[in-house]
Amino acid sequence: MNVVPRKSLGQHFLADENLLGVIGRLAELDAPDVVLEVGPGLGVLTRYLADRVALVYAVELDRGLADHLTGALGDRDNVLLRYGDALDVDPALLEPPPNKLVANLPYNVATPLVAETLAGPNALELWCVMVQREVADRFFAAPSTKAYGSVSVLVQLTARRTGFHPVSRTVFRPPPNVDSALVAFRRVDAPGNLADVRRVVEGAFSHRRKTLANALELAGVAARGRSVAALTTIGRPGDVRAEALVPAEFVALTQALADR
Repeated sequence: MNVVPRKSLGQHFLADENLLGVIGRLAELDAPDVVLEVGPGLGVLTRYLADRVALVYAVELDRGLADHLTGALGDRDNVLLRYGDALDVDPALLEPPPNKLVANLPYNVATPLVAETLAGPNALELWCVMVQREVADRFFAAPSTKAYGSVSVLVQLTARRTGFHPVSRTVFRPPPNVDSALVAFRRVDAPGNLADVRRVVEGAFSHRRKTLANALELAGVAARGRSVAALTTIGRPGDVRAEALVPAEFVALTQALADR
């Protein structure tokens, strides 16, 4: 069956099965695992996962792939196909709940999906995702670099990177115009006030050319004077920019703002 990838959905189907072993290693697949896969596409990765874990939830936005996916999976009965937007799927409501997210993520959903699944209260413990190289770099970027931003802070506050593997454009159909990478990370204990921290972080980076205090005021998070005082409390000058703070300092800043 000839399937034409839809550019509007950011579809670049995995077509080279040689990469599957790398995914399996980085995902630390084990027989009892319950895996959430987003964007199964042609089912290449789905089949590989289904043959190695207990259950796979495969969420596909493109209903036009239904016949192809069903045929590609054959008689495997441990794959539950769901059609719809993965951002509308709450892993915490799936039963049994998935403990790993393993996927060749569509480019237009990668960042929000990772951010939402890390922040949400669910059973996910490990992520192994194929994304644009620049997105993979952004997840674990260092402070004071161009790639460092709100998603860097939020990912690093909730996970530690366990693996990284550059991916050639030739493994996809059609080949994308950008480089890709596999990145794996495992959940760590997050700050108890993560929702508040997230609001501060997103506000701090909402106007990158502004000082952090001015950005928080423009974002409606806190008045400039209050932010300057809170920055002083954590040992930072009032004119510091968001990209200078390490992730842990945003936790301290959030607490300092709450105390004022």
